[in-house]
Amino acid sequence: MKPHAIVIGSGFGGLAAAVRLGARGYRVTVLEKLDAPGGRAYVYREAGYTFDAGPTIITAPYLFEELWQVSGRRMADDVTIKSLDPFYEVRFDDGQIFKYTADLAQMRAQIAAIEPADVPGFERFLEASKTIFATAFAELADQPFHELSTLFAAAPDLLRLGGHRSVYSEVSRFFKSEKLRLLFSFHPLLIGGNPFTTTAYYCLIAHLERTYGVHYAEGGMGALVRGIVGLIEHHGGTVRCNTGVDKILVERGRAVGVQLEDGSRLEADVVVSNADAATTYQKLLRDHPRRRWTDAKLARASYSMSLFVWYFGTSRRYDDVYHHMMVLGPRYKALLDDIFIRKHLAEDFSLYLHRPTASDASLAPPGHDAFYVLAPVPNLLSGTDWRQHAEPYRAAVQRRLEETVLPGLGASLTVSKMLTPIDFRDRLSSVNGAAFALEPKLFQSAWFRPHNRSEEVERLYLVGAGTHPGAGLPGVVSSAKILDEIVPDPGVIAARR
Repeated sequence: MKPHAIVIGSGFGGLAAAVRLGARGYRVTVLEKLDAPGGRAYVYREAGYTFDAGPTIITAPYLFEELWQVSGRRMADDVTIKSLDPFYEVRFDDGQIFKYTADLAQMRAQIAAIEPADVPGFERFLEASKTIFATAFAELADQPFHELSTLFAAAPDLLRLGGHRSVYSEVSRFFKSEKLRLLFSFHPLLIGGNPFTTTAYYCLIAHLERTYGVHYAEGGMGALVRGIVGLIEHHGGTVRCNTGVDKILVERGRAVGVQLEDGSRLEADVVVSNADAATTYQKLLRDHPRRRWTDAKLARASYSMSLFVWYFGTSRRYDDVYHHMMVLGPRYKALLDDIFIRKHLAEDFSLYLHRPTASDASLAPPGHDAFYVLAPVPNLLSGTDWRQHAEPYRAAVQRRLEETVLPGLGASLTVSKMLTPIDFRDRLSSVNGAAFALEPKLFQSAWFRPHNRSEEVERLYLVGAGTHPGAGLPGVVSSAKILDEIVPDPGVIAARR
């Protein structure tokens, strides 16, 4: 019988890992505690509306195409990916709208309208982003970082690229306008980082978007999840939902399977955890002594912010609202200080508004719109009682949207559902309700992050947002690609039984 690999969790990192292990000859079982696969990419359906629970933006689609290629199939046969241009629209608090587009001439014109002197800085910023991308992503994102020698070899280049600076500091080298500094530095928020503390390596996102575009999946992100599940089954693997894992079983320092929440045990030759990295060590390995990722070390770590997400449908269409839109508030650094440093739930907010029905009307009943709006908020270390604050906060978000881009929203609401930091903790097993695991600071990146090959247990591997290279779809899918380098060939496993 083929060697057995168990994958804990069916987020994109776990699903991609399952495809790659199956393609290499492992018998794969994916265990998911929720009633459907996807993890953060879960799909909610209500009254004819389809809501993507988490990720909405696909960048670097080639990373997904590779999953079909290693399976000997074509992605286009199962999933339709379409590009968007503009990538997104940004509405500043004064009402000015900036269309973030692949059209360089249009970008220059919009920048000149804000600050003519910053147009040359924009050109230099694009070159800097390209240079950072070439090393920090193209060369290192899909390479294992569990050896100190890898860190030492990469360190000169990484220091040269300004990794000791923050994204905001790096952007400020090229732009004088505070509006433009905000516009070109907010991207770390998409992966849980504070632009004022996140390492400048994440300036690479600008080049990533310009090179590979911003895309969406027809039918919503759930269509992509279903396509990848089909690849797992193509290789003979299975995805078991409503199957929570209680702990990872360890014998003589080696992972040998898992114990499920119902008390039953499943044996495995290899275990891959797509669970939150801190949860993997604190909960799933609670009975095993740990040298590096101790409870004390994990308690000292910095965790990402959390999210408040409101999913809603409307009985009318808002055809002037774009697919992806940022509705910015009056504060930038002060609001981020509230979220990340003071851990204070502020009364103002900046919002990401997702209207998928701008591109795919099938996600709502005819003549209706489906939306989700997301606000970065402090994680649960803030002490905020979301059971009391959720509805007042939602109402405040609604008022802001009515005042800005969705007039008459209250009169047209049909369905409504909220996700708070409590859900990230209880539903998604994320420590402190952090939406993106460990915060992507310099000393919580690469070698300093939990390794893809566990430092604590043999034949245990980690994928997903909490391990190298980090959060975001390109990051978590790249973490699965690393397994090709570090998980033994199934023939070697079979020979050692």
